[in-house]
Amino acid sequence: MTTYAIGDLQGCRPKLNELLDRVRAVSPDPRLIFVGDLVNRGPNSLETLRDVMALGERAETVLGNHDLHLLAVACGLRKAHRSDTLDDILAAPDRDELIDWVRRRPLALRIDDHLLVHAGVVPQWTTTQTMDLAAEVEEVLRGPNWVDFLAQMYGNEPAQWNDALKGADRLRCIINALTRIRFCTAEGRMDLAVSKGVETQLPGYLRWFEVPGRKTEDTTVVFGHWSTLGLIMRPKLISLDTGCLWGGQLSAVCLEDRRVVQVDCPQFQKPGSI
Repeated sequence: MTTYAIGDLQGCRPKLNELLDRVRAVSPDPRLIFVGDLVNRGPNSLETLRDVMALGERAETVLGNHDLHLLAVACGLRKAHRSDTLDDILAAPDRDELIDWVRRRPLALRIDDHLLVHAGVVPQWTTTQTMDLAAEVEEVLRGPNWVDFLAQMYGNEPAQWNDALKGADRLRCIINALTRIRFCTAEGRMDLAVSKGVETQLPGYLRWFEVPGRKTEDTTVVFGHWSTLGLIMRPKLISLDTGCLWGGQLSAVCLEDRRVVQVDCPQFQKPGSI
């Protein structure tokens, strides 16, 4: 069986269908792994979510920041942003089923020698530790007190991981690393305020995957989230968000042989519209 990792969809359903047709033309029955942000800002969030759910056991997704935002808005904990396209999900007759499915998705997946997350990892975490910490959050999101946790999920602090962190601070730091990180220091202090560009002007901060001695260097980390990076293919790194939402491409990469499949996308949102 071949496995394809697919970049951020963000509700761009027509391009998903076109991409899957091209993938299946070369791999008739592939396993599909989405790197998060299935929904929001694109034109077809509801249909995209339903389509991915309908793939059943042939597909899996990790949670992205927009997927978590959907959960918070659905629970009345966050207000929708003006660029959000979540209303169709929130008004859907199967809304409860959709929300329940989303909250039960993992935050990290390990497939052979690949670690798949939405945004990245802090340099202090090993692959095994990343999976263990993701499981801590997953247990809460799948449990009876998940709404209480979502109420405490947002915030940029603590910005640096410490094994002694407990409670909401611990879970928030894990979520921020896995779904929001772009830049951090060698000590793992995250800059969560910068959301655009590929470089930072803050002294001592680097792109998280370029921190020397990162403990996941022995694993191929596959991630999305950072559309301005574009497609990056390194021996132990794959960056998959190629800006479908912004008029770029939607990309899939075969994990076994690094085959790349892409489709061109119209501009669903203008960069200044957020």
